[in-house]
Amino acid sequence: MNNNLTQNKKSWDTVAHHFNGKDALPSYGPFTQSEDELQLFGEIKDKKVLEIGIGSGHSLLYMAEKGASELWGVDLSQAQIETAKNTLRDYQPNLNCAPMEMDIGLPKEYFDYVYSIYAIGWTTDLDITFRLIYSYLKKGGSFIFSWDHPLYSHITSKGGTITLEGSYQEEGPATLENFKEDHVTMVLHKRKMATFLNGLLSAGFTIQTVIESDVPEDVKHIDPEISDRYYSLYKAKKFPTTMIIKAVKG
Repeated sequence: MNNNLTQNKKSWDTVAHHFNGKDALPSYGPFTQSEDELQLFGEIKDKKVLEIGIGSGHSLLYMAEKGASELWGVDLSQAQIETAKNTLRDYQPNLNCAPMEMDIGLPKEYFDYVYSIYAIGWTTDLDITFRLIYSYLKKGGSFIFSWDHPLYSHITSKGGTITLEGSYQEEGPATLENFKEDHVTMVLHKRKMATFLNGLLSAGFTIQTVIESDVPEDVKHIDPEISDRYYSLYKAKKFPTTMIIKAVKG
C-alpha cells in the first residue's frame, strides 16, 4: 500500500462517523438529482451488485431493499466496514476492507452492476481502478458512479460573489489539511472531466450517460439564500456540484 493510501486509511478511520448515511443511494450527492429522478439503474431484483467505497453501507441497504441477490462492497476504512456491517445486519453482505486500486480476488465477469457514490475520486490510480471494475462486470453490465464535478472545487462564494480559484488544468495529488475539522490529513487527486472519461474508454467501457447535475425537482422553485458554504443550494443552482456517469461493458 503506497504512502497516500496508508495516510488516507488512517484518516478515514478517524472521520468515518461524519458520513453515516451521507451520500448514499438514492442520492447521488449534495443538492443533486437522485436515482428516483434519473433512473440510471435498471431492474435490481435478483442482480449481483458491487459497491466501491461502501461508507456506512446505506447504498447497499438500498440495493438490498430493491431485491439485489448478492451484496458486495469494498472500502479502505475498517471503521466504515464495521458501521456497514451494522447497517446491513439483516442481510449477508460480502464486505472487504481494501483499497479499490488493489486486486483482492473479487470474482471476475460476475456482477450486473458496479457502482460508487462519491468515492471513486479518492483512488490514487484511476486507470487501475477502472480496469479492475471492468473485469468485475459481466458483459453488458453497468458501472455507475458519482463524484464532485471537477470544476466545483474551484468555485468559491464570498458574500454571494462567485469566483474561480486555482487551476483546473493542474492535475495530481493535493493535500487536504484538517479534513472535517478533525485534525487529519487526506490526499486527494485532482482530475479533469476528460481524465475520467478517457480512463473509462481506455479500460474498454462504452460511455452511455454523462450528467452534470442539476438541483432536485423539489427545490427548483426555491429562491435560495446567499451561502458561502462549500455545498449549498445557492451555488448548486449556478454550477453542478456533481458529475454522474454511466458506462457499460460491451
